[in-house]
Amino acid sequence: MTASQIVPGAERHLKNHTSLLASCGNSLTMAYRGLLKIRRTPEQLFDVTLQPILFTLMFTYLFGGAIAGSVHNYLPMLIPGILIQTVITTSVVTGVQLREDMDKGVFNRFRSLPIARIAPLAGALIADTVRYGIATLLTFAMGYLMGYRPAAGLGGVLVGSLIVILFAWCISWIFALFGVVARTASSVQGISLLILFPLTFLSNAFVPVDTLPPWLRWFVTVNPLSHLITAVRQLANQGSIGADFWLSFGGAAGVVAVFAPLTVRAYMRRA
Repeated sequence: MTASQIVPGAERHLKNHTSLLASCGNSLTMAYRGLLKIRRTPEQLFDVTLQPILFTLMFTYLFGGAIAGSVHNYLPMLIPGILIQTVITTSVVTGVQLREDMDKGVFNRFRSLPIARIAPLAGALIADTVRYGIATLLTFAMGYLMGYRPAAGLGGVLVGSLIVILFAWCISWIFALFGVVARTASSVQGISLLILFPLTFLSNAFVPVDTLPPWLRWFVTVNPLSHLITAVRQLANQGSIGADFWLSFGGAAGVVAVFAPLTVRAYMRRA
């Protein structure tokens, strides 16, 4: 092999490497833009700040005595359920804001800039992980104020929080796809919540599965959010990793494997 054959190959490799670094830098810049939007319009955080507080208070005092005999006994079951419900619902914002930006022509302006075309989409997905982190922190903090003391300590809580944030980020690819293909932001929100409400409420988040009728028990058992909730409960309350953890991890990876290429393909056609 001659030097003239080696150099072009090295140049292509260097060019691809530089392009990847530039894309990552552009994506982080777009993520920073998303965080600036939150700082300038803090009402965007109302869902991740108020929802865990209100839902924890309502469900604890409404169902705590009836289901677990006392509020104290209900909190280890409820807090992981509220956490998953809040964080997963928050992931809908990814698709809604993406659709709003596209409707306002923001992406048309991005197209004229010397940045990677994928950067606005990647930046939005990265920035929303901050929202998931805030929702997770507030949910556990609210539970702690009400008397919840995870038996596994801080380590179990941290691992449980990370798997929830990872799962929400993976699910956000689905809603990002809705944001690209839907016609309006309201339709993105409506379709997303229509899917999420049955998944969150028809799960083991708030009541024991064995109290449900057989036909509903089957759905709750196969519901992927039930596996995630069980995994977080085991991590926070027992400090253990069981089959539900690996099922949740594998399900999240499967969602990304399917919906990330679909979302990127649809986005690149329109961006």
